[in-house]
Amino acid sequence: MIPLDITSDTQAIADFIWNPMAYVVLGLGLAYTIGTKAVQFRRVPDMVRQLRDSTGGDGGMSSFQALAMALASRVGVGSIAGVATAIGGGGPGALLWMAVTGLLGCTVGYAEACLSQTFKRQVEDEDLKRAKEDIGGMPYYIRYGLSWPKVGALIAVLGVVGYGLVFPGLQVSTIASSWSRAFGLPSWGPAVVVTGLVAMVIFGGTVRLVKVTQVLVPLLAFGYLGLALAVIGINYAQIPSAISLIVRSAFGMEPLLAGIAGAAVAWGVRRAVFASSNGLGEATFSAAGARTSHPGKQGLVQTFSVYIDILLICMASGLMMVVSGKFNVTNPDGGFFIENLPGMAVGPNWVQESINTLAPGWGPAFVAVAVLMFGFACLLAYFYVANTNLLYLLDGRKGKGLKLGLKLGTMVIVFTGSIISADFVWAVGDIGLGLIAWVNLFCLVFLFKIVRTVWKDYEEQARAGLDPHFDPVKLGIKNADFWLVEHDWGSRQESESNKNQPKPTAN
Repeated sequence: MIPLDITSDTQAIADFIWNPMAYVVLGLGLAYTIGTKAVQFRRVPDMVRQLRDSTGGDGGMSSFQALAMALASRVGVGSIAGVATAIGGGGPGALLWMAVTGLLGCTVGYAEACLSQTFKRQVEDEDLKRAKEDIGGMPYYIRYGLSWPKVGALIAVLGVVGYGLVFPGLQVSTIASSWSRAFGLPSWGPAVVVTGLVAMVIFGGTVRLVKVTQVLVPLLAFGYLGLALAVIGINYAQIPSAISLIVRSAFGMEPLLAGIAGAAVAWGVRRAVFASSNGLGEATFSAAGARTSHPGKQGLVQTFSVYIDILLICMASGLMMVVSGKFNVTNPDGGFFIENLPGMAVGPNWVQESINTLAPGWGPAFVAVAVLMFGFACLLAYFYVANTNLLYLLDGRKGKGLKLGLKLGTMVIVFTGSIISADFVWAVGDIGLGLIAWVNLFCLVFLFKIVRTVWKDYEEQARAGLDPHFDPVKLGIKNADFWLVEHDWGSRQESESNKNQPKPTAN
């Protein structure tokens, strides 16, 4: 058991890191929204089209596979437990600020995906049953886009440690809590199951991981949405009052919650960033893995994944709790502003109680299974991120011992995460993610010009009725080596240059 003072001190550190980030993420999202002329609203049909048109290629995922991998990390237990945490700390109004952050933050996700595609590489990886693997993400665009190799290495180290050896504990802790309530199982019981499932996939290599994810994630997303809509529908009479409560509390107009209007903003933004991974760089690795003809295409796909996560999954979870009245709102000074569930800790238990209004007695079982599957998918995505960061650090070296160590370390934290204090695990996770986010957000400010260049190139080609293809030489973007090899732009540019040279005259 973690001592209370250590847990509270860790949470205080997490709050110090994350609370200012609320305004940074909103500000950067607004800047990218203006810089791309609100691409997240104008290109929605194009987002869907990219999922259908991309089929992948040797060493690269299709856009749909990349979307599934991104959603696996985004639609984790944070879409259930994280939403409950936002309501518990900031009131129902936090849901509105989650939605606002999701809409504006889409452009941050767009920028991350464009940069990941622009500066990705191909590497040898024995886990992939093909010659080479498309790979990229935060460390790559920091190193090659900004020429900051040491910062890229630092991020990669944090990524290996965080996503391989720390963050999986967040998922397993929540899984253990929900299964304990639903079935009375000891915390180590579901941990054994999840550890075994994770081992079966990650020891099967990248190909197996991608295939499992692309099947599992859509089934989970549609299944959970259907269940949430059924709960909302059975409580239809409460929908108008629930929406009114959300809006009033978001702007401090609800007398009972007027004192925490600021907390509604902070918690809403904080959990939206955590759930969507916008600014965290988490989805940059799956974005880089897609085989496409232009970085802007994958930018649109990743923007769409944020819509699915925040505007569908998270909002469905939150509205389900509010319309059914199954939530509490904590008073920072002690006690509760609203206590509809006396003695019940914040987390998936609230969603379980909401589902009980639809199917009495079945709520805990439904949510326990959903949390297990969402958490399992997220763990697979976490390992993919950790492994990609390790490949960056290896820089072409085999590193078989380190790769095996990462797999074994992931399995250890997956198992032990179930017996560690949930509050402590979430606080540690928040600190780690917050540190990575601050570095990434700082870098995204300096990479703004490159993102706009990529965006403008895509827009110009699309308006001309062309299928956009990326030529970094023409755009003056350096270190985009993958595209020089893939499309042979360098030799083409040289050929065009030679054509324009004056022909020599005979003496």
